[in-house]
Amino acid sequence: MILHDEQKKELYAKIQAILFYMHDPVSFQKLSELLEIEKGDLEVLVQDLNSGVSNPFSFVVTNQSVQMVTHAQFSDLIEKVKKDEVTKDLSKAALETLSIVLYKKNVTRTDIDFIRGVNSSVILRNLMMRGLIEKSNSASGRGSVYVPSHKLLNHLGVTQQEALQDFEKTSHILEDKIAQFKNSNNETNE
Repeated sequence: MILHDEQKKELYAKIQAILFYMHDPVSFQKLSELLEIEKGDLEVLVQDLNSGVSNPFSFVVTNQSVQMVTHAQFSDLIEKVKKDEVTKDLSKAALETLSIVLYKKNVTRTDIDFIRGVNSSVILRNLMMRGLIEKSNSASGRGSVYVPSHKLLNHLGVTQQEALQDFEKTSHILEDKIAQFKNSNNETNE
C-alpha cells in the first residue's frame, strides 16, 4: 500500500492512541483489523515509529504483538516518578478500584472500567507497583484478571477474600451490575 505523508501521520497517531489506551501488548492482527490496513503495512508503520529519534516512546515488538513503552533514555526519570507514586497516599479513585478488586473475584479491567465509569489502566498499574494487587490469566480464558495480593490480604488481617466484611452481599451487587451491563451490550449489538 502506498501512503501519502498525511495518511502516514494519521495512522501513526492512531497506532499510538490505541497502544496508549490499551497499555498492554496488542496483537498485530487486532491492530490491523482496527485500523483496516494489511498486517505487513502495519508492521512497517510500527518500525517507522520505532526509529523516530525525537519520539519519547519505544515500541516493544514481537512476532505477534506490539506494546508502547517509554524510551530507555527516560528510565531514570520514570524511576523517580514511580518512586514518588508509590510513596504517596492512595487517591479516592485508587481506593475505589482496590475495593472492586477485593470484592469482585477475578475481575477484568473491562469490568472495573464499567463499574467506575472511567478507564482504570493507570490506577491498576499503580496498585500493582505497590504490590496491592496482582494480574493473572483467567482460568475461564477471559484474558487477564486482577486479584488482591497476599500482602494486601495479610495487611487487612484476612486469609482469603471471602473473609472480608459483607463480602457476599457486595460481591453479588457487583455481579448484578456487570450482568446488567453485559445484557445491555448484547441487546445493543443485536
